[in-house]
Amino acid sequence: MVFLGGFMSDMTGTKARRLEAFCAARGQAYLRFDYFAHGASSGDFAEATVGRWREDALVMLDRATQGPQILVGSSIGGWLMLLAALAQPERVAALLGVAAAPDATEALMWAKFPPELRETILREGAARVPSAYGAGGYLFTRKLIEDGRRHLLMAAPIAIACPVRLLHGMRDPDVPWQTSLALAERLAGSDVTVTLVKDGDHRLSGESDLALLERTLAALLDQLPAEGRSPSASSPSR
Repeated sequence: MVFLGGFMSDMTGTKARRLEAFCAARGQAYLRFDYFAHGASSGDFAEATVGRWREDALVMLDRATQGPQILVGSSIGGWLMLLAALAQPERVAALLGVAAAPDATEALMWAKFPPELRETILREGAARVPSAYGAGGYLFTRKLIEDGRRHLLMAAPIAIACPVRLLHGMRDPDVPWQTSLALAERLAGSDVTVTLVKDGDHRLSGESDLALLERTLAALLDQLPAEGRSPSASSPSR
């Protein structure tokens, strides 16, 4: 199992650590990591792009895992799990999105930025915006937006046929819950389930939300063929 965190999140977050404990209890191999310019990883966030984070995910799949994986993507990590599954379908047994945010740089950032913010980003190349999730706000760059347009998925069918589970809070102020419904419609596979949490927020990190995440993962693991659920003999990678 591989956890893909959200925008400006890191591998020490509540869901990442809870999943580590869940996998340890099952004897299930587990990987959590920080993208370029996130958490403990090096890099200047001004140079970060969706394409760079996609490559991070693919490198980790290639170098730190063996066999088919369940990818768990939170927020923008949900976009990255889709991109990874499209690039290496043979390495992906199933997907689980938590407030998955495909096309986030365009649909949830650029499209919602006020005109003056867009103008600043186009003129100066970047702008820092206050955020409820970080005291220093978030840096949005022209490079991030323009690169994101090379990885958009939601305008056409998405050729992913593996089992997919999507969890989404209906009180999510950042990624509308309708995004998960739209994603489910575009996925090629038929084994797709959307679970809406009426009082759930964007993070879905409350105890009941985490319990739902665990139940969903346990059911996925139990339904996979043997090669998709074999535990590793080694310690979980981080």
